[in-house]
Amino acid sequence: MRKIINWIVLTFAVGVVASGCDHKPEQIPVPSDQEQPYVTIATGGASGPYYTIGGALAKVYKDKLGYNAAVRSTDGSVENVRLLEGGKVDVAFAMSDVASFALGGKEGFQANGPAKQMSSMAGLYLNYVQIVTLKDRSIHSVYDLKGKRVGVGAPNSGVEVNARMILGAHGITYKDIRPEYLSYAEAIEQLKNNAIDAAFVTSGLPNSAVLDLQSTDEVAIVPIQPEAVEQLTKQFPFFEKAQLPARIYQNDKPVPTVAIRNILLVRSDLTDAQVYKLTKVLFENLDVLQVVHEAAKQIDRQEAGKDLVVPLHPGAEKYYSEVANSSTHAQ
Repeated sequence: MRKIINWIVLTFAVGVVASGCDHKPEQIPVPSDQEQPYVTIATGGASGPYYTIGGALAKVYKDKLGYNAAVRSTDGSVENVRLLEGGKVDVAFAMSDVASFALGGKEGFQANGPAKQMSSMAGLYLNYVQIVTLKDRSIHSVYDLKGKRVGVGAPNSGVEVNARMILGAHGITYKDIRPEYLSYAEAIEQLKNNAIDAAFVTSGLPNSAVLDLQSTDEVAIVPIQPEAVEQLTKQFPFFEKAQLPARIYQNDKPVPTVAIRNILLVRSDLTDAQVYKLTKVLFENLDVLQVVHEAAKQIDRQEAGKDLVVPLHPGAEKYYSEVANSSTHAQ
């Protein structure tokens, strides 16, 4: 009995001493009753930027907010929106084209009608359309893809959606090619094995799978000609005129293409307070995301709440209002 009493006294004493120390350990806040204590983030394939950046973001939410945070690897934007709508994830990466179609109940979202459970949290970086081939395939333009074996993206991915749009701008349909529904990693592996001739890879720069390919093969990026770029940007407002920078891969010169902004979506029924915290902590720890992937260096908190195809969640909107006000006062 005396031993137990002594242990209690000792424990109390240690606690008192610790509380008097000047250097306290960082306290992780405990989620309140009004917010859920977990966050699941829908990303993409393991070789893409969504997965890499999403993994870093989950760690930030765990370390800074005390959430049980996890990532879910998926086939990409279309699946991510469906998971968000179904309440199976809380945050999701998506390309603006897919989010726009979901909001309007178009393309692959016609059966279930317009999306009702998604809001924007942040505009992110640009995804560049990269039509990847090998130099010995003699594919110099999109028209040269006719009759070829082409990786068009995984099923239910944003890559596959815009592959059809890019081909359509050149008067090409899947009947004119031999489409293969492959993820980034699968498509690159099939290029290595001579099982396909080209692949659509729509992602931030650089794409790790393409970098891996050029370590063993001579890579070529197929340009999208200016007239097709002009048509795409007029027909689909979410497309932006872009160039792959020289030497991003094995290209000596910039390669003309189009790009689509990525957005971070969130469930609309999450509380304003929780989404405010999710948004604020993301930008307070943006440097962590930038360390894990080059594409995250494009994310700009001054622009992240502007010109999004999906309306902002009120919690995120509150954060951007504070950012705008602080910038005004600083001037």
